[in-house]
Amino acid sequence: MYHALHTEVAHDENDYVTIDYGASPNKIIATLTERGIIQSPRATKLYLRFINRSVTLQAGDYVFPSPVSPLGVIDILGQGRKRTENLTILEGWTRFEIAEAIAKKFPDETAADPAAVLELMNDATLIRDLDPKATSLEGYLYPDTYAIEVGSSPREVIRRLVRQFREVWQPAWNDRARELGRSPREILIIASLIENESKVDRERPAVASVIYNRLRQQMPLGIDATNVYLAKMLGRWDGILHRSDLEIDHPYNTRKVRGLPPGPISSPSKSSIEAALYPAETDYLYYVLNVDTGDGTHHFYATEEGFFRGKARYQQWLREQ
Repeated sequence: MYHALHTEVAHDENDYVTIDYGASPNKIIATLTERGIIQSPRATKLYLRFINRSVTLQAGDYVFPSPVSPLGVIDILGQGRKRTENLTILEGWTRFEIAEAIAKKFPDETAADPAAVLELMNDATLIRDLDPKATSLEGYLYPDTYAIEVGSSPREVIRRLVRQFREVWQPAWNDRARELGRSPREILIIASLIENESKVDRERPAVASVIYNRLRQQMPLGIDATNVYLAKMLGRWDGILHRSDLEIDHPYNTRKVRGLPPGPISSPSKSSIEAALYPAETDYLYYVLNVDTGDGTHHFYATEEGFFRGKARYQQWLREQ
């Protein structure tokens, strides 16, 4: 019996096996024997009946490794591993894109479309202790790839994303924010700007320095990603940033308004948050995409003259495309 219970045996069952609620141990063993996963059913039944009567075999959808022993199967069923669906939230996504992704994979009767999921995200109760001024969960839906249990509701998925943000955010960052004269909310806003402006980790502190330097000099940030976000908020985003989008009188229009926008404009990565907390020490006020390397990096400038030269080079490159 010892040998039968501990011996790992290969099987060719790669699909999910459903264990129904209320199924008896004998019924479960019969199902797994029929699928070739358990090949010593008698020893397994005796083990559950006389040796380990306390274990509860939990219902759910399972994929069993191959090879696997009967004791390995019992361990898996005892832990209750459930069928999951991967959900990827990309760095820099707004709550609008996140709502679409959640509605596509985890719709339910309470939130069956992106608009309904977005409405759930407009309830900032989940983060009230973190950000009393928040009017939505924007910025707090942490970008990552999640294994979400099949059948989860959109509300449960949203809670998972916020919980991950809490795990990533370090208490020491609150102290660092105070050292910079900023609130954690302002750090998150700056991080979301950095996330949209640079996808290269190593240059994000330099981008952060430009933002801080322009704030100190009372210069408009001029970050067009805020105008894109504004267009999405107003329901007028069609994939193109129009001149009319740049002329709107609105706190999110950082071409017109000095200071930070009212809230985060996306879900920033840990790298962008760290850049917002630890900006490089520079005198940069401008940056332009580096078209020579094609790697997404930027040229940085401390003077308007240098910026105009870099901008002219960039515009020439655009005309040549």
